[in-house]
Amino acid sequence: MSFNTGTSDASIGILMLDTQFPRIPGDLGNELSWPFPVKFKLVSGASARMALSEDPRALLRPFIIAAQELIEDGADGITTSCGFLSLMQQELSEAITVPLLTSSLMQIPWVQSLLPQHQRVGVLTIDSQSLTAAHMLAAGARTDTPVAGTENGSEFSRVILNDEPTMNVELCRADNVNAARRLIEEHPDVAAIVLECTNMAPYAADIQRETGLPVFSIVTLINWFQTGLQPRNFG
Repeated sequence: MSFNTGTSDASIGILMLDTQFPRIPGDLGNELSWPFPVKFKLVSGASARMALSEDPRALLRPFIIAAQELIEDGADGITTSCGFLSLMQQELSEAITVPLLTSSLMQIPWVQSLLPQHQRVGVLTIDSQSLTAAHMLAAGARTDTPVAGTENGSEFSRVILNDEPTMNVELCRADNVNAARRLIEEHPDVAAIVLECTNMAPYAADIQRETGLPVFSIVTLINWFQTGLQPRNFG
């Protein structure tokens, strides 16, 4: 899959996994998802399944090289396209010269601070069995954070993890909404949701309507990131 490199004044550089599955509007990898220019850089050989089922730090060197190329091309901040890459946060941030966000999971402590003590943040993930305490700790989150996954759905997890070239968007939407419903049924103290997977953002509004809870995704995180890298000029 090829990516538009954006314009020369882009602040955000996005390290993309090596995938072919569809990137619909709302997905981090679709440039229409952003109200500002971004730069994409493919990390060759970094598959979605590898990011989940293997230690992604084995790919640290290719990610460092790709990040450095984005910085040389004008990126003022770097992010990645998979929430499981929180495991890379410390090592990758120490290897580059601009701010880094590896994972949507990094929002969990911030969102938790918005809630009273008797309520918690819940996480939706593409694979709840692969999301470990190590991922949570690397993102600054509590290891007992409630989690639900889409792996038992009919479409979303299969298409992404098998890197299939087509997908049924309505079935993916249903998988995400059903997982969110299960999350709050099993954990009634959940009062806000963070979407681990960057491919879940297109369904954030559906999840919010279904649950009535605020929903935070890689889109909310990168929009926040951008406003710090390039503050609005009110003068």
